[in-house]
Amino acid sequence: MITGSLLSGFFSNFSPVTPYLIFTMLFVTFCRIDLSQMKPSPLHFWLLACQVFGSVAVYLVLRVFDETLAQGVMICVMAPTATSSVVIAGMLGANIATMATFSLLSNVTVALAAPVIFSLVGTNSEMPFMESFLIILKKVVPLLVLPFVSAALLRRVARKVYDTVGRYQIVSFYLWAFSLMVVCAQTVEFVKVQNSDNYMAEVWIAVGAMVACLCQFIGGRALGRKYGDTVAGGQSLGQKNTVLAIWMAQTYLNPIASIGPASYVLWQNTVNSYQIWRKRKQGNN
Repeated sequence: MITGSLLSGFFSNFSPVTPYLIFTMLFVTFCRIDLSQMKPSPLHFWLLACQVFGSVAVYLVLRVFDETLAQGVMICVMAPTATSSVVIAGMLGANIATMATFSLLSNVTVALAAPVIFSLVGTNSEMPFMESFLIILKKVVPLLVLPFVSAALLRRVARKVYDTVGRYQIVSFYLWAFSLMVVCAQTVEFVKVQNSDNYMAEVWIAVGAMVACLCQFIGGRALGRKYGDTVAGGQSLGQKNTVLAIWMAQTYLNPIASIGPASYVLWQNTVNSYQIWRKRKQGNN
């Protein structure tokens, strides 16, 4: 985040490759998942409902105060679970199969729901609904669904290659780090050209993202506790694919709304750091 912000002029030049980086990250992650262990549960459907209907509810409530604020917080709720959430959840003692299943369900659900939501509230809202829906569907679905389809096909036709890709999950981390630098650079470059009237709006969006982050971690843990996996519930709902969220906000919403997921990076990593510190402290006692 710091590198991308300080060298924003350089890293923003790589913005055209962001969709390809996201595709590759998801593909590498899906090559790690054992499809036979992926079984949807009631917890998953409750989490999906919070993700989709919660984002719409947040938008409808906040748009009364400010449209851009509503978009910025909405994307923080709607964004799919981060690919790295499985790793963090494992460190915290969650069920990996539960996390992996929701990671897939979350990404596929967003791929289907995002075109509908963006065509209604995004920058393409002046177009006829069906035209706007098809444009966004064409761009979002391949990015989120094709990685899973490609990984499944690779598993069937070249299992050794599939297993080899799955063992190199560190590649996904480096791609994520580079993608984060690029999207942060894009956000900084966008903020630079804004006039001073937008600064307070950006502060409010960042505050809204913080509230959304805390509510999702707390709410997710409460749901997870009912189904026997508190950590999985919290990480599934609270830890977001912020690289994808920033890209979607900059592409389909008011670009200022990307401040929401950009600041969400800080909030969710603060929560994760606290949880890991607390887990290690408990382990030492």
